[in-house]
Amino acid sequence: MGSLTIGRRSAYAVLLLVPVLAAAGCGTGAGPTWADPTPAASPPAATVTPTATGPSPDAADQPAASATPTRDGLPHAFPVRAKKVAYHPTHSAYPGTDIFADCGEPFVAVTDGTIGEVSRRDRYDKRGPQGPYNGGLSVSVIGDDGVRYYGSHLTEVAEGIDPGVRVRAGQQLGTVGRTGNANNVCHLHFGISPPCLGEDGWWIRRGVVWPAPYLNSWRKGGNREPAAEVAAWHRKNGSPEKPPAR
Repeated sequence: MGSLTIGRRSAYAVLLLVPVLAAAGCGTGAGPTWADPTPAASPPAATVTPTATGPSPDAADQPAASATPTRDGLPHAFPVRAKKVAYHPTHSAYPGTDIFADCGEPFVAVTDGTIGEVSRRDRYDKRGPQGPYNGGLSVSVIGDDGVRYYGSHLTEVAEGIDPGVRVRAGQQLGTVGRTGNANNVCHLHFGISPPCLGEDGWWIRRGVVWPAPYLNSWRKGGNREPAAEVAAWHRKNGSPEKPPAR
């Protein structure tokens, strides 16, 4: 089988960059152990968790009001609409996935929901704090299933995508890019988490459950739902006010 081409580089060459990305928070790590999600359960209501310390986003980046999970059986779409994509099932240090595609390819809403956090400015500085601004330009959707779907390193955020705006599965939110700590490699960092909305909840927003089993399903036209797994994580962990020790 021929190598998958992404821009001018082969997927093989891109995957060779994964160890480089790991040093900055986007890369591979120890493989997770996955289990089938438990039967669907209603996720807990979203919790607003402000913090008095740490970097504060611009007013325009503040999240919308907490979403209330009301539906299951929602349609789910693969978050990058492109013919040439590649992703690794693991990530460095925490659950997440880097989806490699050409810069400019559409990043779309995974499911029906409401826009949560939006960042239209790349405030990442490798000399500054590592974590709060790693994603560069980013958008999150609080799905009607009570799950937050987050995409970052965008080139741009689509016009009209602002906190509180309703979106549908497959609707374009922005474009794949290399802002933040993307190390000049075009890709989308994709994370799944409960909607613990607040000024400095980046360590939750970046991802708390492994996306790959769900991405594998959505890419094939399936509809595997992460709501039960996310709800279980939230019941166990709540909305931590500090990132886990590393």
